[in-house]
Amino acid sequence: MKTRAVLIALTLLAAIPNAFATSTADAEAFLKKSVNDVVSIAKSSPDSTALADSLRPLLQKIISFDAMTRRAVGPGWRQFTSEQQKEAIRLFSTLIIRTYSGKFTPGELPEITYKAATSPTLERVEVSTMTLYKGSKYNVIYRLEEIDGWRITDVVIEGVSMVANYRTQFDAEFKQGGADAVLGALKKSVSAP
Repeated sequence: MKTRAVLIALTLLAAIPNAFATSTADAEAFLKKSVNDVVSIAKSSPDSTALADSLRPLLQKIISFDAMTRRAVGPGWRQFTSEQQKEAIRLFSTLIIRTYSGKFTPGELPEITYKAATSPTLERVEVSTMTLYKGSKYNVIYRLEEIDGWRITDVVIEGVSMVANYRTQFDAEFKQGGADAVLGALKKSVSAP
């Protein structure tokens, strides 16, 4: 009986690396397809405003703006009302999409080299890339989690996490004026040209 239990346990443990490998491969395939889709849209876009409008539906499918916003706001998120949370997600999504699309120059497309993906946990995968864009190289790490399928939950560019960067800003706003201050800062950022 003990021998059988040990064999079952060993079989289950042996399956874990395969689960990680499958998760990593699935997440990496999702990211590559998503990036290719973004680049395809960028090819045909005449300017950054049109690009932002064109990218919005795609980015809302591949990025978990809920998770990003919640993490960017930090512990103060629990003090937001349900309506304030929805508004924060809407505004943060708009800010990220506008910022992301504003980085592209029509006609200039990035060259992306994918490095080996890692899986810190079964539900999270990090895919490192080297991106060459307009003559400059950037180390970019995409953090993905399984949230109704794989979704991007953070992007780390040259060692700086997008979520952590915004969290520093939002934390200061929250300490000064709570949820209303964070929403005010987001509205101001979104309305800026």
